[in-house]
Amino acid sequence: MRRLLPLSLLFLASAQAAPIRIEFWHAMNQGTVAGYARDFNRSQSAYEVVPVAGGNYRELNDKLGAALKAGKAPALAQVEFTRFARLAADGQLADLSRLTDALPDSLTRDVYAPAWRAGEVNGKRYGLPWNISVPVLMYNAGTFRRSGVTPPQTWAEVEATSRKLATGGRRPLVATADAWTFEANVTSRGGSLVLNGRPNLNGPEAVEALTQLARMSDAGLAQPRKLSEATRAAFDFARGQNVMVAASVANWTDARRLPFFQLGIAPFPCEKVGPCSLPLGGAHLVVPRGANAQEQAGALAFWQFLMDPDRLAEWVKSTAYAPTRRSVTPLLSDWYAKNPQIRAAHAQLDRAVPRPSAPAFEAWTLLLEDAISQATTGKLSAKAALDEAQRRAER
Repeated sequence: MRRLLPLSLLFLASAQAAPIRIEFWHAMNQGTVAGYARDFNRSQSAYEVVPVAGGNYRELNDKLGAALKAGKAPALAQVEFTRFARLAADGQLADLSRLTDALPDSLTRDVYAPAWRAGEVNGKRYGLPWNISVPVLMYNAGTFRRSGVTPPQTWAEVEATSRKLATGGRRPLVATADAWTFEANVTSRGGSLVLNGRPNLNGPEAVEALTQLARMSDAGLAQPRKLSEATRAAFDFARGQNVMVAASVANWTDARRLPFFQLGIAPFPCEKVGPCSLPLGGAHLVVPRGANAQEQAGALAFWQFLMDPDRLAEWVKSTAYAPTRRSVTPLLSDWYAKNPQIRAAHAQLDRAVPRPSAPAFEAWTLLLEDAISQATTGKLSAKAALDEAQRRAER
């Protein structure tokens, strides 16, 4: 049985004249995180968490990389899953194994296994899960209802549904050049973008998935979009030009505010016969290298504060992120009763898998997104685009 962290470790700085300052760089809603930091700081006197909003994941990743090079990294940072492996491999993160080994089993075993496992590299703990998500299919519920169609459950059904809805110049599916939802498309077919630590960007399932998206785009059944076109894509989605898009369940909080339509959410289409796996989305909380023992203890104490079941339940309700701990689900029963589609989306956690742990995976995803864009806009065939991405990844 693991022991609770000893008070002498959790409150290592309690005897100091001033609390240990824990600067926390994050990519979440600034007001929400500021509230958590305020409540934590009031709950004890050993540490002071100072949150700093850093933009979106990619902007925050770049800022953190620059800070690490300059030796000015914060004591705590949020790192999206694809950047995490690179930082850990490069020795840029503190090994938290000694601290997490002392955590109670009631906490660590309660965390969804893929989320907890994703924070380990070569048997050492570098990441702490907090905000996790699963991919879903968002759709225009009003258009579906008027057209007499139901949410597709497979990618074959996505294409068939798009054919039924492609009227009046409508291009039903948004074919986004996004590595994570494309990875889900591939894993839903039983494939993987990484095999034995090596890129597998042109594997048969990836070619099959991108061939379908390219075919649908060419036939007017799908609208190609880059991630940089998110604002325009949201406008077209709201006005009914597009009616289906693969996205994160956490996008629900913003998407449901779009005017003129009723938002629907369905589990991600599964092409493989039987239960299919889906890549876990979200980020870790990490302690960059250079943080001293007091700062590491403070970072872990704040993470434990965030992981309180009641607090996590409120976090899920305000963000639609999936519950990191299994014990949170019963606390969401009333909220799920009002939002059954979110319950079904979160249930996909039972077949979620960690993102690939290859250090170069983040760089490969950028090549993959370029390949998706090349194929869906007709500049290259799906096979040629993915072959080129694979060739560049193997350099």
